[in-house]
Amino acid sequence: MADAGALKYAVVEGWEQLPKGFAHRDVAGVAVDGEDRVYLICRGENPVIIYDQKGNFIRTWGKGDFSMRTHGISVHPNGTIFCTDDGNHTVRQFTPEGKLLMTMGIMNTPSDTGYDGKNTGSIKRAADPFNRPTNIAVGPNGDYYISDGYGNARVHRFSPKGELKHSWGTPGRGPGQFHLPHGIACATDGRVFVCDRESDRIQIFSPDGEYLTEWTDTQRPTHLVFDAKGNAYVTELWWHIGDHSYTHGPITKAMHARLSVFDKDGKLLSRLGTPEATAPGSFAAPHGLAVDSKGDVYVSEVTWTFAVSRGRAPEDCHTFQKLTLTS
Repeated sequence: MADAGALKYAVVEGWEQLPKGFAHRDVAGVAVDGEDRVYLICRGENPVIIYDQKGNFIRTWGKGDFSMRTHGISVHPNGTIFCTDDGNHTVRQFTPEGKLLMTMGIMNTPSDTGYDGKNTGSIKRAADPFNRPTNIAVGPNGDYYISDGYGNARVHRFSPKGELKHSWGTPGRGPGQFHLPHGIACATDGRVFVCDRESDRIQIFSPDGEYLTEWTDTQRPTHLVFDAKGNAYVTELWWHIGDHSYTHGPITKAMHARLSVFDKDGKLLSRLGTPEATAPGSFAAPHGLAVDSKGDVYVSEVTWTFAVSRGRAPEDCHTFQKLTLTS
């Protein structure tokens, strides 16, 4: 396994004790709570699956309550669970047992951005929440920041009660513009980090949405989380031959998926992954990630949607991996 940098990781083979009869061809997101329980959000019959820190199955919930386009999952500091579903245009808050507490967005009602339903480049204008939202982050003051990405080009800020406070972003490549705001995280100082996926960058904003700077040593970033030391972990998708990048133009040489770790100033600490997408510790379609209290990393992959269905990986390719810190 390629592992460049000061931090070294190894795959924990067989960690997940997936119950008999369960399957998850796509694991859209993963989150860890204060007791290191691990929450997966999947595209399938059992949308939310919970494990303890050792990989033992605890429970599942959400059957019939989500579309087949679940996208992200996040744990509030109070232990409640946020789930984003770009298929029904909502972000919902649940108890850890699956009781619905709050819904942001109008179920099955996208905002009007001119989006054609397929190509993010078709978005003509920014609009209100939501048109295929992607992820949510909780700021230090309790506000919610939601990336509204596939059908919009916007970040929305909500109060802890779910009231919209303001939004920012328009389609494009300039500062504060987006081509698919996909992942989002808040640093302890309140800065908002947004994975501007199709522009190969992470934009950084003040809590009020003022553009501050950006990190460009990244490739199709899908999600970002911080550990207790303030290091940033970023999942990064493949660029396959035949793709077209806003940054690189037509892709003539494949650029493999990665997991990168940066310090708080954006200095690269470690980079994992190889061109062998099916190898342990490499990635076919890294989409979400989480870091537990021990520094172990969990990576979820939308393997079926991004790789298997497009002939880029075999059906038995991994969709979820745990990596343990070895040095």
